Parts: sequence; structure tokens; C-alpha cells
Amino acid sequence: MAAGLTFGVEDARQILAYDRAVFDRFVRKVRRLPWKEATRAREIGHQSLFDTLVHVLNVHEAWHTILQGRSRELDRLFQDPTRHPADWKGFEAYARRVWATVDATAASLSSKSLGRRVKAYWMPGTYTTRDAILQTTFEEAHHLGEVIGALWQDDRASPPMTWLDVTRAPRRRRA
Repeated sequence: MAAGLTFGVEDARQILAYDRAVFDRFVRKVRRLPWKEATRAREIGHQSLFDTLVHVLNVHEAWHTILQGRSRELDRLFQDPTRHPADWKGFEAYARRVWATVDATAASLSSKSLGRRVKAYWMPGTYTTRDAILQTTFEEAHHLGEVIGALWQDDRASPPMTWLDVTRAPRRRRA
């Protein structure tokens, strides 16, 4: 495979902002469903829409913990029951914690840190910070694709999620 993609600090921050913005759109969509529908087993990767959203948060948290140089905390982190909320209140608290971790990564990025080598013990090899940012972005996209498919099966539309939909400036209304 070719060398990894090269992008700068502001590009990385824009990607991370997109990740959060698109994720928040899906959270709002799933929150509007009755709890029974949000938590129903659907035979997607993490069964329910709710649990799939939780998994996306788990992925971001683990990788951004690594990116902050705190890999030794992972075993304890993986045992933390708050990483598996059972209701929306717990989900909101967990999401705030995860996005604070992502925000801390974004704030600390530099040209040098984007090329820094990192290791996730569950994956072979080492990667750059850039690779890890793309890993979380693409994994989120794949899991949101599962949510989209499950919503379609119930004749429900997904929220707009393309890069262009999420990142373009809101239209100004004519006076």
C-alpha cells in the first residue's frame, strides 16, 4: 500500500470537527426514536442503533487516549462501565467526556505531532497520528453506514451526512 495521506494541522482539525458534527446529527436522529426502537437488536455490527453510537464513541476515546500519549490507561479505561451507558443520560455524560478528549487532541496538534508514530496494542504495526485520525473518521463512517441501512429498513431517512452537507456554511435567508 502507498504511504499514508499527508494533511496539515488545520485539515486534521476540520476532519475532527466533521466527525463530531455528523455524529451529533445521528445522535439527534436516533434520540427522536422511541427507546425501544433505538435499542432494538437489528443484526448490525453492534446490534442496536444506540449501541452502535456508543461504539463510535468507544473508538474515538481509545484512539485519542493513545494520541495523547496515555496508552497505559487503556486497560483501566476498557474496564470503565461508563463506556457502556444504558440510557441517554449516561450516553450524554460519556459523549461529553469523549469529545473533550478529541478536542484536547485537536488543540495539541502540530505539524510534528501529526507524523508521530503511535501504537494500538490490538492492531499490528505502528501508525502516525494522521493515520489514527483517519482510522477514527473512517470507522465512524462505516458504523454510521450501518445506522443508515437500519433506518432505511424502517423507511426512515438518515440525516444529511456528507462532507459537503455538514461543512458548508448555512444558507442565508433572503430578506
